[in-house]
Parts: sequence; C-alpha cells; structure tokens
Amino acid sequence: MSVVTVYAVFADPAEAQAIGRTIVEEGLAACVNILQPCRSIYRWDGAIETATETPALFKTTLAKADAIIARISDLHSYSVAAIAVWPIERLALSYADWVEQSVE
Repeated sequence: MSVVTVYAVFADPAEAQAIGRTIVEEGLAACVNILQPCRSIYRWDGAIETATETPALFKTTLAKADAIIARISDLHSYSVAAIAVWPIERLALSYADWVEQSVE
C-alpha cells in the first residue's frame, strides 16, 4: 500500500477549499478533508504570533506526495507553508484501492 496523508494549513477556509478543489481536480489527491479553523501559535520573524488557520488532510499516494507539496506551495498565500506527509500504517484495503485508483 502506498497511501499517505498530506497535512497542510491554510490562511482561511476559502483558501483551503480553493486549493483543495484544485488538487482533487488535477488528480493529485483522491479527497481532501477541510477541518474546522484552529488557533495557531508560532514564531515568525523573531516574534510569537497567534492566528486562526484552517488545516486540511489530503488523501493520496506516496508517488503523488511531492507533486502535491509543490502544487500547494505554488498556490498558497504563505511564503512558508506548513505542508507535511504523514505515513499511514494501516487502513481498509477497499479504501486504499479507491485512493490509488483515484490518483492513477
């Protein structure tokens, strides 16, 4: 199985939806789950910042992960976007088949 989750954080729900839709339309991910906005606390330019951001989970294959990272980076409003690939240790075989078929 080669299914992974790509985690990314966006400035707001509209950006998450627009980029998520593009990624799915381009066949890079089978699905994107846009989560509720969250509160982020982070260091930026030497200061501690707080912001409301929107996380999203992209379901894809390891073979497509680098392309998703590059595409999100191109479309993202942040100069340094939080994008990470999470391995999936176990999942239903029917779900894995669906993800793999969706991004072929």
